[in-house]
Parts: sequence; C-alpha cells; structure tokens
Amino acid sequence: MCAAGSALLARITRDAFHFRFHLGGNFQHGSLAGNSTRGPAERVKSMFYHAYNNYLENAFPYDELRPLTCDGQDTWGRYCADLRFSVLTLWILGNVSEFQRVVNVLQEGVDFDIDVNASVFETNIRVVGGLLSAHLLSKRAGVEVEAGWPCSGPLLRMAEEVARKLLPAFWTPTGMPYGTVNLLHGVNPGETPVTCTAGVGTFIVEFATLSHLTGDPVFEDVARKALKALWKNRSEIGLVGNHIDVAAAKWVAQDAGIGAGVDSYFEYLVKGAILLQDEELMSMFLKYNKAIRNYTKFDDWYLWVQMYKGTVSMPVFQSLEAYWPGLQSLIGDIDHAMRTFLNYYTVWKQFGGLPEFYNIPQGYTVEKREGYPLRPELIESAMYLYRATRNPTLLELGRDAVESIEKISKVDCGFATIKDLRDHRLDNRMESFFLAETVKYLYLLFDPDNFIHNNGSNFDVVLTPYGECILGAGGYIFNTEAHPIDPAALHCCRKRKEEQWEVEDLMREFYSLKRSKKFTFKQTLDQRDGETQKDSAETTSEDNGGGMNSEKNRKRRIPLLSCSSQPFNSKLAVLGQVFLDNT
Repeated sequence: MCAAGSALLARITRDAFHFRFHLGGNFQHGSLAGNSTRGPAERVKSMFYHAYNNYLENAFPYDELRPLTCDGQDTWGRYCADLRFSVLTLWILGNVSEFQRVVNVLQEGVDFDIDVNASVFETNIRVVGGLLSAHLLSKRAGVEVEAGWPCSGPLLRMAEEVARKLLPAFWTPTGMPYGTVNLLHGVNPGETPVTCTAGVGTFIVEFATLSHLTGDPVFEDVARKALKALWKNRSEIGLVGNHIDVAAAKWVAQDAGIGAGVDSYFEYLVKGAILLQDEELMSMFLKYNKAIRNYTKFDDWYLWVQMYKGTVSMPVFQSLEAYWPGLQSLIGDIDHAMRTFLNYYTVWKQFGGLPEFYNIPQGYTVEKREGYPLRPELIESAMYLYRATRNPTLLELGRDAVESIEKISKVDCGFATIKDLRDHRLDNRMESFFLAETVKYLYLLFDPDNFIHNNGSNFDVVLTPYGECILGAGGYIFNTEAHPIDPAALHCCRKRKEEQWEVEDLMREFYSLKRSKKFTFKQTLDQRDGETQKDSAETTSEDNGGGMNSEKNRKRRIPLLSCSSQPFNSKLAVLGQVFLDNT
C-alpha cells in the first residue's frame, strides 16, 4: 500500500541524510554506564534515532527493519509500517520538521483499494488510530491545515476511507465483527466467524472520534453495538472468554483473564468512558473489574480461569497483561495497581525483560514463550503510575528498561527482538511497536514537561465551522497502539450547541461545582442564554475602551469543558471515583 516509487524513495533518503546531518550524524552510543553525562530522556531519544535512521537507510520502503541482516521485510503488505507508525513518536520527541515531512509522505499515493485481507483489529488501532492522531496533532506541529480543520483534512479523510472498508466486518447477526476483511471486496464468503474478544471490543476510541469529527454516527454506532454484544454474552459470574463465534454468539475459547485476546477490550471500556464521559461504559468495566478480582486475582497476580466456573485453567502471567496496572491507575485504584506492578517488575529484574509467558508457581519462563519482542506494556504502566504517584521506583524500571534494551538488544542496524531471555539470543526482527509505543512511553516517563502531560494551563483556540474550539489542553487518550487522541477535538465539530451545553452541565455535577441540582436542563439553557447576553454586553463595553481587556474577556468566556482544570493524574482519578459514587 505504500506508494514508494523511485522519486519518493530518493527524496526520503535525501531528507533523512540532511536530517541526521543537522543533528550531528547517527546516534551511536554504548551502554548507559558510558553515557552518564546524558539524562535518560536523551538516551531514549538516541535509541529511537538509532532504530529510525537504520530503518530509513536499510529497510524503507519495507514495513519493518530486520536488524541482524540490515534489510527489511513486509508484514503489512508494503505499508511502510515503521515509518507510518512512528510518526507520532517523532512529534512527542520534539522533532517537528521530521513529523511534518512524514505527514506529507502519509498523504502521498496511498491506495486502500487493494485486494488484501486485513485484520480489522490491527488496521483500526494502527492505521485508523494513527491517521486520526496525526490529523489532530498536525496543526500544533506547524503543518498547514485546510479551512474547517479539525472537522476536515486529508488525514481525516484517509482515516474515514479506511474505517469504511472495515464496516462490512460488522454486518453480522450479533453486530460483533469478523476478524478479517478484504479491503477491496469486503468479507470473504468463507471467512471464519471466530474472533478474539479484543478483536470485537477495541473500536470505540477510534470510531467514536471519527464519528464526532465527520458527523457520521455509523462508526460509533457499530463500535457500541459490538461492546454491548460482548456485555450481553458474559457468563453468569461476570466473565468473558477468549474467542467467540460472532455469528452465533457462542464462546469458542472459554479461558477468562486480562491478557492476550481480551486485554484491549477492558482498556477501551475505560478509555472510551473517559473520552466520551460515558457512565455506561465505565459501569461495564467496574462490574468486570469486580468479577476479575473475585475469580482471577491471587496475591496481586491475575491468572486465567474457566469463564463459567472460575476455576484456574492457566497459572501464568503474560507480558501483554502488564498494561493492567496502568489501566487501574486511570480509575484511581493506585494501591492495587502498584502492588501488581511490583510483581511484574520482579519478573523484569529476573530476566532483563518480560517473557511472553511466565509460570507463576514455578517462577520461571514457559517453554517456547521465553522471548521478549521489546513490548511496551510494563513501561506504559510505569508512565501512567508515575504521573499519578511520582514514585521513584517507576523511574527505576524505566532506567532498567533502557539499560536492558541497550545492552541485550542493540545491534549495528537497530534493536533486535530477544528470542530467549534465558541466554539473550536474538531474532532478526524489530517489531513496529518498538518505535510506535515502547520508545514513546519510555520518553514520556522521563520527560515531565512534554506537551502530552499538559494540565490545561496551555491550550489553542481554533475557529471551526461550528464556532470557537479549544485544542491541546491535555488529557490525551492513548489508543492501544499509543496514538494520542485529543479529547477536546470531539467537541469541535458539533452542529447543535445544546449537546455541548448538556455535557458541560453533566461535568459541573461530576466536579461538584457550584450549581443547584434542582435546575432543569431547560432552565440551565435559559440561564446560559442570559449569561451569554451579559458577557456580550460586557465585551462590547470593554471593546469600546480597546486594549487588552477585550482579549482577556474573550478567553474568559471559553466553555467549561474546553480545557482541563486539574492535573493529569488528579483528573483521571476523579473520573474513576465519580462513577463509583452513588450520590
């Protein structure tokens, strides 16, 4: 899918050379001990450019870098995955010029009308999520945007085009999607109806964002229908299995846990609830959370159990489960999150990484699951928990991660997957999520002043076809592929002002601001109309006097929801407590 003709390849190679020359050459360095003069954030930045430069030199236009042989391979059908999925990391690392260049490349010559069977789940989280994130961050990065942005733009149109090609997968009797769809022909006649739970329930963040920006509700509607179908088919003890027949609504794999095949379903219930201020989604998660604690949690580990009986089926920890402490921090459950995180951290310290499977009773790796492909989940949890607690142990994990990856995985042409943590043998692959997620979360852990951590003290006022809009105020929601979504953008493209007022009214209750609960919604609108007229009169009076008062008053009249009023960790914890509070 990546249109990489000779001219485009030459231009990117030339630009990459100038980019490295401007920064002083390739980032080659040894172990942390030999670079003690640099801070951890700079070391992480060097790791990124060592991998990124080598991808451009040795693997582009292939999807991924093969670091042991210094060449590339296609894993996405020539989609230039490492280039495309790392674009947001470039911006978070502060490289505005390279972000702009890659965004321009993203818009050139991409053809999605191809006869390829694509994973609905992976295409959504990587392609749709990446395009939406790049679209929403592009203006802040100095990319020239068209009139009407963020409600229009080439990257948004591309995201919509890809998402529409995924919609046929949702046309099932249950509303739960097939796992694979052909981008040209739709669902193949012989397509299996068996899909993993995460493949059904990991769409609400991207699809709801798309619906809010484009005004087409179909994307959010199908995502919600899939979530509700999973909820409807949970067991009597409140658990869901690993794989389900989406046509018959029958569980095919009945192992229940928080790891592979299920993980991002739970993640999207929480993140969807925060993004959309949706009490129903949070209520679903909290009930799941209770069942998970009752049946799968043992000594702050989470095992796999039979979904109907709650009996242990696999006493293992999977590295993909390491996202869970970070998710718990999002609902304010810091105590449980830290205890589980420390369990996982002991495994990291034992091996210098997280094996794919770890037998908890035996305290050792599981046969044929001894590898570590440089996954981000434990680092992701460290980033969230550090924002919430400032506990220095979390920074220690970050430094250990940099040390381990540099010492074990770094080779001349990038960073290689660790095939076996017992003897540190390497595999000839660098997964695209290393640049898109692992490095990004590591950098954010060590960069407290990054714009992603904005507490609402800074923001941008943008004029849209529907009025003034506030963007960049913080509270970013990361999709499961670590692409940040600005939640404020979801309020930029509404045609009906009443909707915005209704949500603001709800937020006043959540944050216990001074507002009488006996007011009806109509009274609130009438009151707001009166306040608007009053503000307008005051503005006119001040404008007549000229000077700075006019600008100050314009900012003061920004709607309540437009920017965050609390720090990142405080805001998320409060949201978690709100849904727990029956009052």
